[in-house]
Amino acid sequence: MNSTLFLTGFGAYVVFMIWLGWFVSRSQKSGEDFLLGGRGLPLFLMLGTTVATMVGTGSSMGAVGFGYNNGWAGALYGIGGALGILLLAWWFAPVRKLNFMTMSEELAYYVGANKAVKNVVGLLIFIACIGWLGAHILGGGLYLAWIADIDLNTAKIIIAAAFTIYVVIGGYTAVVWTDTIQAVILFAGFILMAVLSVNQIGGLENLYAAMDPAAVSLLGIDKLGGLPALSLATVVGVGILATPSFRQRIYSGKNVSTIRRSFVMSGVLYLFFSIIPAIIGMSAHAINPELNNANYAFPYIAATVLPVGIGMVVLIAGLSATMSSASSDAIAGVSILLRDVFILFTGKVPSKDKMVLYSRLSLVIVIGMALLFALTSNDIIGYITKMISTVMSGMFVCGMLGRFWQRYTWQGALATLAGASAASFAIILNAEWGAYWGNPCIPSVITALAAGVVVSLVTPANKVTPAQAKAILDAEREAMENTVQKDIGTQAACAK
Repeated sequence: MNSTLFLTGFGAYVVFMIWLGWFVSRSQKSGEDFLLGGRGLPLFLMLGTTVATMVGTGSSMGAVGFGYNNGWAGALYGIGGALGILLLAWWFAPVRKLNFMTMSEELAYYVGANKAVKNVVGLLIFIACIGWLGAHILGGGLYLAWIADIDLNTAKIIIAAAFTIYVVIGGYTAVVWTDTIQAVILFAGFILMAVLSVNQIGGLENLYAAMDPAAVSLLGIDKLGGLPALSLATVVGVGILATPSFRQRIYSGKNVSTIRRSFVMSGVLYLFFSIIPAIIGMSAHAINPELNNANYAFPYIAATVLPVGIGMVVLIAGLSATMSSASSDAIAGVSILLRDVFILFTGKVPSKDKMVLYSRLSLVIVIGMALLFALTSNDIIGYITKMISTVMSGMFVCGMLGRFWQRYTWQGALATLAGASAASFAIILNAEWGAYWGNPCIPSVITALAAGVVVSLVTPANKVTPAQAKAILDAEREAMENTVQKDIGTQAACAK
């Protein structure tokens, strides 16, 4: 495909997203409007933004490339994600009633609104948001560099700049509306590509004939091995259950019923969608088994196999995947920065009349930091799995223990977070262990669970009631919205 033609089409698409972001966000007045869309998102927007975020960089680039090398194992990414969002709907949608603004508030609430847990989790989530955002910039950059034949780092900068503009202008409302538009393009583009690419090689029989027989076994288990296959699905599911941007969907939803319905619908759609990246990856392998980088399998099919007009739509759909996910993680990162990190270092909350301005400045900072991360890596799946195992496995276990075990303590929560990271680093630094497990997620989760339970049992039980914990967090949030610049510790004492 002509690179000038593609860049022109992509530029026009971005301009439309910028206009849409401005148009739908003209009435924003407060920080809660900018960061949570006023907490009133209807079902169709909840569904659209959730689907678009799920069908992100991992599906468009990582899972297709994984399918190129490992056949039906490329479906594991979608299966893990579908199970993750369905469990999130079942287990965590009810926390919408508590009016949390960030995931660190939620996890701190489970252990008496403990400041140490809130601060540590806030920093970890901020790092996680930057990590996820970096993965999306990396995926989009790899994609754009290959299609347009430009320098990879230049491509990463273009991708970061493209979604920065419409998110800075419109905030969370812009994100959910642009996500909903992108979700339609994503599904249409991916399905069209799968159908046409299989047709190009003469049907599924020729697709199977071109692959290693082990790769076309059930979920590619004969190719990967049972434990690495389970690890891949697990790490994606854990990522969904602990990703701040999905919690943001819960906090911003209209009510519990709306959230649950949108998540269940998204999970079912994503479960059916899971086979699409694997089919596209295997088709690319059948057409050209000599690609230098499997991550280019998706754009290769779109640019060289499909007719120009259809290829243009599909390629833009792929970039939509990265930008829709990136914009969501950027907003989640800013919420954490202003709600948790700002308080940690200043002892105050941002004033209400400056929240929108601070949010926009913070978006630039967050995306800039993520871009620096993205400039140092070129492996999408490896980047994502290591980041989830190291940073997010502990938060997943924290959420589970806090939600379902009343004996959980703040000391246990800190031990959970430390245990997860320690186990992950141990696996990453030992090549033999890494090969055995596939990725560090399962040992990281097991270690975090054991550490959290043991430490909680040997430390004093939490004496702050759920009602008192909620009052402490409500007081902090009220200060943010009412420009009350008081010491947060004083407000917590009053709330009790």
